[in-house]
Amino acid sequence: MCGIIGIIGEAPVTPLLLDGLKRLEYRGYDSAGIATLRNGSIDRRRAEGKLGNLAGVVERQPLEGTIGIGHTRWATHGRPTEQNAHPHANGRVALVHNGIIENFKELRGELEAAGHRFETETDTETVVHLISDYLDQQMTPQQAVAATLKRLQGAFALAIIFAGRHDLMIGARRGSPLAVGYGDGEMFLGSDALALAPLTDRICYLEEGDWVELTKAGAQVHDAEDRVVQREVKQTALSGAMIGKGEYRHFMQKEIFEQPAVIGDTLQTFLNPLNRNVELPDLGIDLSAIPRITISACGTAFYAGMVAKYWFEQIARQPVEVDIASEFRYREAPMPEGGVSLFISQSGETIDTLEALRYAKRCGQQILSLVNVAESAIARESHAILQTLAGPEIGVASTKAFTTQLTVLACLALATARARGAIDKDREAALSQALMELPAQVAEVLNHDASIRVIAADMVEARDVLYLARGLLYPIALEGALKLKEISYIHAEGYAAGEMKHGPIALIDEDVPIVVCAPSGPLFEKSAANVQEVAARGGKVILLSDAEGLRRIGDQAVHVVELPQVDPFVSPILYCLPVQLLAYHTAVLKGTDVDQPRNLAKAVTVE
Repeated sequence: MCGIIGIIGEAPVTPLLLDGLKRLEYRGYDSAGIATLRNGSIDRRRAEGKLGNLAGVVERQPLEGTIGIGHTRWATHGRPTEQNAHPHANGRVALVHNGIIENFKELRGELEAAGHRFETETDTETVVHLISDYLDQQMTPQQAVAATLKRLQGAFALAIIFAGRHDLMIGARRGSPLAVGYGDGEMFLGSDALALAPLTDRICYLEEGDWVELTKAGAQVHDAEDRVVQREVKQTALSGAMIGKGEYRHFMQKEIFEQPAVIGDTLQTFLNPLNRNVELPDLGIDLSAIPRITISACGTAFYAGMVAKYWFEQIARQPVEVDIASEFRYREAPMPEGGVSLFISQSGETIDTLEALRYAKRCGQQILSLVNVAESAIARESHAILQTLAGPEIGVASTKAFTTQLTVLACLALATARARGAIDKDREAALSQALMELPAQVAEVLNHDASIRVIAADMVEARDVLYLARGLLYPIALEGALKLKEISYIHAEGYAAGEMKHGPIALIDEDVPIVVCAPSGPLFEKSAANVQEVAARGGKVILLSDAEGLRRIGDQAVHVVELPQVDPFVSPILYCLPVQLLAYHTAVLKGTDVDQPRNLAKAVTVE
């Protein structure tokens, strides 16, 4: 969950390190720090809290050097204090770390018995002392790091510098991502390509177990057995402009308003507009003969999987199971021969999803992943991938990544339905047409931004909010509740509307807003009955529906948002927009940090 950047070159690195950390702050913002070499000695600056605090420290106490490492932290071991902030260092070694060292207590006890004195509560400091211990045994820095890596258990990415070695930086990865950037007379390390976007467009992604020696002239990569290996250097299309806020107040707001474009870009990849059918890349999977699809994901991506279950089962008549990835592998589920396991992750680095993938692979499943980062660990370990074209998503609360995940899953469901003979050509054409019309309809929903802001003003004092929906929109009720609690810190819960009488109705009074997603269609009458039950108990109904739905039950609501009338197939994608905007405006009115909500981070790379 932490962000790492390292630079070795000829120019002063501190401004570049701070700039890189700004692009990585979405990964963690409990504390931050930088270390450089000045006249051969390690010098560092650290600060508790967000990156602005560190920038203030550096302004008061400038940090020189042409080699350096930086870190922004999401705390796992040790409180988020300046003392526990990275980089951790002694007189010989400084390093930054993303991940968890699982056996640090045993190592720490061994090192303390040998005379090492620890200053922090973190697992990371153990690595500093272990490397130093090997250096004391007359090993070179490379030998000391290689020996240390063999002692560590857990998931980690490391960037390390050494006193007296202006010409050397070492990086390592196991379970957490790390990218190497190639420049002209300078080299870079970063948690992802975003950190390095303005610095270089030539990126190499380290593979599992790799470690790398960096000098100003280049990189030498070693595998887990210390053998020198070649890793492909790729050209990245990312640029600094792509990760700016532009005219928007927050990244989340910008990313909400980018959805018409990114949904359109994603559809262009998978739909043939002339034939009105889905054209997937060759996945190497026979979609007509899958006994079961097992979907695993975490958080918002799990809700995308829930929607996909409805699509696969209703349209393709394809049996599907959906699991939260952090529970799936511990359930030790029996997997059918020839089954497909589908894993969904924006970053492609979500550790619980990655471990679930590895379990499914051990069970002989065909592995298909849906990711936004094609070079990610989940993508690399899959047999086939489908990529969303959301572009960089910086806001911690997912918006455009979610809707593009749904878009790809809708296309995959249609392709599966065709392969299984569950729909005819006309029905595929009709559903493809519904998808093609989505970007314009999503843009139309965004025109309600001002009216949704008014609704948010009426909801901002609420202590509890309920979200209700049925069928395909039930996962959207869950997602709406998650968005609200993530960024506004208001307690919110999503329920299948039919479950309301089985407990949640006890919570309803005049102080509890109830957001209801109820488009006209097959389940409307049942949703309408739920709305009337809520209104009869004084609940404040906020109704999201189309013109027909509002005509029939709009008088039962204190607020309404009218959405375009669409085929039920695409309604989950469309109804994401108002719940995103409602959460966004509520959080802004409450004055919370929308892009970096407390205790959260964008990429969850620890269990």
